[in-house]
Amino acid sequence: MRAMSDRPRLLVVDDEEAILETMTFTFEDSYEVLTSSSAVRALEMLDKQAPVAVVLSDQRMPEMTGVEFLTRVYERHPDTVRMILTGFADMDAIIHAINDGHVYAYITKPWEPDQLRQVVRRAVEHHELAVENERLLGDLRTSKLYLETVMDQLDTGALAVDADGLVRALNRRAREYLGVANDARGQRINDVLPPEILERLAGALIEVRQDDERSFEEIELPIGRGVKLRIAMHTLTRDDAELGQVILAKEISHEPLRRHFEEAVESLLPGDDASLRGRLAETRQRLDELLSKIRDASIASPGMGELRDRISRTLTAIEYWLAVDDTLCSEDFPDAGRLTERMRLAGERWPLGERIPERVRELARRVESYYESGENAKQPVL
Repeated sequence: MRAMSDRPRLLVVDDEEAILETMTFTFEDSYEVLTSSSAVRALEMLDKQAPVAVVLSDQRMPEMTGVEFLTRVYERHPDTVRMILTGFADMDAIIHAINDGHVYAYITKPWEPDQLRQVVRRAVEHHELAVENERLLGDLRTSKLYLETVMDQLDTGALAVDADGLVRALNRRAREYLGVANDARGQRINDVLPPEILERLAGALIEVRQDDERSFEEIELPIGRGVKLRIAMHTLTRDDAELGQVILAKEISHEPLRRHFEEAVESLLPGDDASLRGRLAETRQRLDELLSKIRDASIASPGMGELRDRISRTLTAIEYWLAVDDTLCSEDFPDAGRLTERMRLAGERWPLGERIPERVRELARRVESYYESGENAKQPVL
């Protein structure tokens, strides 16, 4: 592609060499002038030399008419501005050129050089404006795509409604949490949401608007096996004019499960008594039950996903501690490197960082001692 600093290209197509020479002389000071006495070769030149700002073609040519040529130009290079040279007797050709070739202008023979320069200059400006508009539209489409992609990654569902009640934007979480199956932009919100969900959502929003001290309302919606949401609403304004509202929906179905998880893990602290092994087994069972509840949940929200990962990592830590303790008790000379690696991985997966049961610390010291001395007392630690 040509650099932005290069002169605009003008392609002149005419089977008369004298016309081509005249056009070159007329425009060579302002444009890069390309010429062809063959319409077929001109199409090849367009493909190779693109972008070409303006094509100026004669109507009467041996291989194809100017209308036929410009029609093909429009199909292959729609941004190139098309102009046709014709005589007064070719008015039918002019009409066809306008309809089929989408010509910008027609020039009648004989033409005035100054008038022709002005028409070509306006055509070049038209082309540059069209190219710039297309670039801006491309930037806008790209920005819109990035914005929608970012919005879809948010934990919170967002639904924007204009002052007339039309949905203007909604992200993936909003569709999941509110039971919207398809892209609802441009539709009325009353037609998008199922009646039962619309009724509960409207009730929550009324409560928020009527109570100045309340910024959100919690509701349960019959989506799948049920989803609990924290609903908030903010007015959208621009230049002091109200555009509509954005409804925010944060999924909080996982919060009770998260509290059960935290209680289960905290129950292992302190862990300096002889009942730690039994409590580890009980906690493992509780965490397995929590995982089952998460798998049964209908909303695959980020909160649910994060909690599922934390529970799985905690289960791994517990399994490794129990396995290391069992190995030290049952084997005379277990693989010290493997035991050390399991203790390291368990520590990384434990959710409370340095807050580790004291008997687990003792187990780590026992493994370290065995790694250094090779002596194994074969006594349980947990």
